[in-house]
Amino acid sequence: MKHKISGLHHITAIAGNAQKNFDFYTKVLGLRLVKKTVNFDDPGTYHFYYGNEEGAAGTILTFFPWENIGQGQAGNGQATEIGYAVPEGSLEFWTERFKQHNVNFGEAAERFGEHYLPFTDPDGLNISLIVPKVADIRKPWETAEVKQDAATKGFHSVTLSLDKIDDTARILTDIFGYSLQSQEGNRYRFAVDTVDNANIVDLLEQPGTSRGRNAAGTNHHVAFRVPNEEVQMAFREEIQSKNLNITPKIDRDYFYSLYFREPGGVLFEIATDNPGFTVDEPLNELGTHLKLPKQHEQLRNQLEEFLPKIK
Repeated sequence: MKHKISGLHHITAIAGNAQKNFDFYTKVLGLRLVKKTVNFDDPGTYHFYYGNEEGAAGTILTFFPWENIGQGQAGNGQATEIGYAVPEGSLEFWTERFKQHNVNFGEAAERFGEHYLPFTDPDGLNISLIVPKVADIRKPWETAEVKQDAATKGFHSVTLSLDKIDDTARILTDIFGYSLQSQEGNRYRFAVDTVDNANIVDLLEQPGTSRGRNAAGTNHHVAFRVPNEEVQMAFREEIQSKNLNITPKIDRDYFYSLYFREPGGVLFEIATDNPGFTVDEPLNELGTHLKLPKQHEQLRNQLEEFLPKIK
């Protein structure tokens, strides 16, 4: 039987200031910091993972907060919007909360029969809160101010902006197992039936729009979910057979990763469910310690001195 992707695993973006990023996602949006580690390739930079209680696949938004990196530009060849699922009736709560915290947000609107509220984070990253047609039953992380009746459930969708969608669509349908569900203007909605949530990718076709430039406020890559390494390596063989360059398997401590750039320019990752975020911290302590990849553990003293102190 041909394998299918199990929806979104995580999305990784770039921020310009670690403290502002932490404050916004944990205090304003009410997500849990499930892992505080460093960039494998640049250990002088944090890598933050935000999600639900256990950091389940499909809930994880991660950031490289490169201090003073400057402002990026969203455009073609990038993921340009992250969609979070929220409960029915919660958009009023979020509108008031965004006003209270001086968050830039737009008018609530409707797309594919679903109401959504667009906003940007402190770096200008485009996010929308979306009320799905079918209620999302995932258990959210609650805080003192953001309760279950309003809290984000995890990803609803991701939007990729492209000059032409055809080649990217073929990756989604022929390799990943997605199918075209609907179209509104130049927006094409694809979904996979292996999971009930975090299973939507919208392709936005906008020929002639300038290419995106990666820096603060832009997405770095989109990671798709597979249950284990056996399925992951089957995908690797198939992607290689299409003459696309794909990396060897890389151990990211909390999952195993493959990376390739799809024909439209977006960096894709295929990431495993195993071993998960409790491999080096108990569930009740997730995100409370600085966890370092094995190859950087000898730098701990220097890194703890150098990395910004997060209050």
